[in-house]
Amino acid sequence: MQRNGTWIILAVVVIAAIAVFTIKARAAEKLLQAGDTAPGFTLPSQEDTPVSLKDYQGKWVVLYFYPKDMTSGCTLEAHNFQRDLSKYTAKNAVVLGVSLDTVESHKTFCTKDSLTFKLLADPDHKVIDSYGVPLANFGVMKFAKRTTFLINPDGKIAKVWAGVNPEHHSEEVLAELASLEKK
Repeated sequence: MQRNGTWIILAVVVIAAIAVFTIKARAAEKLLQAGDTAPGFTLPSQEDTPVSLKDYQGKWVVLYFYPKDMTSGCTLEAHNFQRDLSKYTAKNAVVLGVSLDTVESHKTFCTKDSLTFKLLADPDHKVIDSYGVPLANFGVMKFAKRTTFLINPDGKIAKVWAGVNPEHHSEEVLAELASLEKK
């Protein structure tokens, strides 16, 4: 009888631990929405200098999360943002990319692909988690899922894109900025 009781207690403890883990995982993946206040952050850029959201108060911020430096979709998306950078500047907007990659990886990516906007390193996924960006697991490797937040000059999230198509995303963001200018 005591042996069965031990197994029952062990099963209850395991079930409780799984429930707590599941609740925490779901809370971490609550994607922020339009109208939410954008969480502040400070992360290192490809130059290994700190970049904070507060540095851009009074500007539109395109905060885009992407899976991995120097992969085909991420390179395409970054090139399109780079191509349109003068259009963002004309709209009082900055582009900031965030991934789990390291400062050194970002430095290599920016040098190789002539990227001049800031790529921010979030290897501990603190900012990724604070915005509720889901992570994809591939074996032991994790990647942020492609998600973009358009943050208004007052620090509120104006628009969220999840499951972004990197081929046309920069044009989508520019179109949204143009639409918001008219309001």
